[in-house]
Amino acid sequence: MFSGMLYIFLPLVIGYLIPVNKASVLEFINTQTTRLILVILTLMGLSLAGLDNISQNLSQIVTYTLVFFLVISSCNLLVLPVLDKLLPTSTEHTHQQLPFREMILESVKLIFVVAGGLLFGLVSGIDLSWVDQASEVILLILLFLIGIQLRNSGMTLKQILLNKKGILIALAVIATSLPGGLLAAYFLDMPYNHGLAMASGFGWYSLSGILIGDSLGPVMGGVAFLNELLRELVALSMIPLMIRRYPSTAIGYAGATAMDFTLPVIQNCGGIRCVPIAIVSGFILSLLVPVLMLFFLSL
Repeated sequence: MFSGMLYIFLPLVIGYLIPVNKASVLEFINTQTTRLILVILTLMGLSLAGLDNISQNLSQIVTYTLVFFLVISSCNLLVLPVLDKLLPTSTEHTHQQLPFREMILESVKLIFVVAGGLLFGLVSGIDLSWVDQASEVILLILLFLIGIQLRNSGMTLKQILLNKKGILIALAVIATSLPGGLLAAYFLDMPYNHGLAMASGFGWYSLSGILIGDSLGPVMGGVAFLNELLRELVALSMIPLMIRRYPSTAIGYAGATAMDFTLPVIQNCGGIRCVPIAIVSGFILSLLVPVLMLFFLSL
């Protein structure tokens, strides 16, 4: 039952065991990771092009995405504000201009990457039988590089354990996302372990789409990708509006991206005190995305 999980999880573990001290090497790894993500998302689009009844499948992707997004987000937002009441966080408002438009465009760009692969596959008429195998090989390489990135993210175990608020936010996101995944699976009449796997993305759209797509096929991979990407786009819009009154909610809803992509917005709108909380919460969720997702997919 767990052989498939171990096969895919092993590169992540091996990568996590490798310390990298040179900044130039880390920069090279970060660059190659970004490129591989673009390649594998293009392959996801090609996989969609190879499906029969493509219009029906796209309709299913939209329906499933909306159900998962609305249910999981509702569960998150029912509980996260309670943390703000019980454990208030002091924030600082700065007037530094946010690169909001650029960040939105960076996220939207990935949708065009998938759409480009889909369009090319439909128009070119090439043989697509090689796509799944190529995606699997690139996935293993990508997980290896992600493992190295997580190990060398700058967070020590002591720093994580001492930041209780970051841990509580991460636990609240997990504790509300998983029931949301179960509810969505119930509404969509799909296996519950698939719903739990879909709920374990926590905003990491690229890895979620890749892992789900590798296990459940390109349709569900597209659902996972769009579900988490939509979460990030909403988080980017929500943080400037909410973080001064509801910092834990804003940080928690950002999910795994709180340690990287949405961190500049969190810092600029909430102040420096929110940064360690966001990094710890985002790091824990990032670390658990492949662990939980692969575990539920193996059931």
